[in-house]
Amino acid sequence: GSGNVGAGAANAMVLRGVAREIVMVDINTKRAQAEAEDILHAVPFSSHAVVVRQGEYKDLDGCQVVVITAGVAQRPGETRLQLLGRNAAIFKGMIPQIVASAPDAVLVVATNPVDIMTHLTAHYAAPLGVPRRHVIGSGTTLDTARFRSILGRELDVDSEHVHGYVVGEHGDSEVLAWSMTTVGTVPLQDYAQARGIELSPTLIQDVDDGVRHAAYRIIEGKGSTYYGIGAALARIVQAIVRDQRSLLTISVPVETIGDVHDITFALPAIVGGDGIISVLPAPLNDEEEALLEHSARTLRQALDDLTAAGDL
Repeated sequence: GSGNVGAGAANAMVLRGVAREIVMVDINTKRAQAEAEDILHAVPFSSHAVVVRQGEYKDLDGCQVVVITAGVAQRPGETRLQLLGRNAAIFKGMIPQIVASAPDAVLVVATNPVDIMTHLTAHYAAPLGVPRRHVIGSGTTLDTARFRSILGRELDVDSEHVHGYVVGEHGDSEVLAWSMTTVGTVPLQDYAQARGIELSPTLIQDVDDGVRHAAYRIIEGKGSTYYGIGAALARIVQAIVRDQRSLLTISVPVETIGDVHDITFALPAIVGGDGIISVLPAPLNDEEEALLEHSARTLRQALDDLTAAGDL
C-alpha cells in the first residue's frame, strides 16, 4: 500500500535510516511511483544510503519485512462488518502473493481495524508455512506513543522517560495501563507527589480522551492520520531489521484471556529479527484487567461475525 500511511512509513524509515532498500507496491502504480520518487528526494538529507523505488510483488524477493497498509475506506452507510468483509477479501488475495515472493519476511500489518486484520493475515498465511511469530500488527504502538507524549506534557518531563502502555484493541475499547506507569523508575503517583502535580480525575480523563479519541479529531481536521503511525511502523521495522529485542505494544496472538479464546490484540512484546520473540505479562489492577477482558470480547464478537458471514 502506497497511500498516506504507506508513504508516511516509508518516509519515516528513510529519515531513521532503517532500511537499505524500500520497495513501494500498490495497485495504483502511478501513486506508488510518485511516492517512491518523492521520498527518494529526501535521501540526501537523511545521511543514509537508501534506495526507494516502485515495484511489484515479485520485487519483494529477499526482503526482510513487508509492511501492509493496503485496504479500502469505509463507504457512507457501510457497517463495520461490511468493511471488514471487503478488506478480508483483499487480504485473502494479497497475502498469498506476498508470501510467494517473500516467504521468510516478517509481515507487519497496519490496515484497520488492525487487530482483526492481523488475525486474518495470520489465518491466511499459516497454510502457506508462515510461522505465527512472523505476523505482527502495529497494535497500540501509536496509542502508547500518544499516552507517553500527552502525559509527558502534563508531567513536565521528556516523554522518553514516561513508561506507560496502552493495551488491548487499537480502538475504542483500548486500556490505558495507569497502574503500571512510571517516570523513569519512579511510580507515577510518587513522581507527581514529588513534583507537586495533582493527578486529578480531570487530568486523568483529559489524558484518556487525548489518547482514545485522537484519531477522530485528526481525521475530522485533515482527513486521515499518517505521521504518527508512519513513525510507529518505522520503529517496528527498525526493531526487526536490526534485531533490537525492543519492547513494543504490538498485536499478538492471545490464546485465552478471561472467558475469551483465540484473539489478536496488543500486549507488551519483545520484537526482533525473528518477529515476536516473547509476549510479556501486563500486571494490571483489577479494574484494568476487567476492561482488557471487555476489549477482548469486543474483538472476539467481530471475529465471530466474520465467521458467520463466511469471510473467515
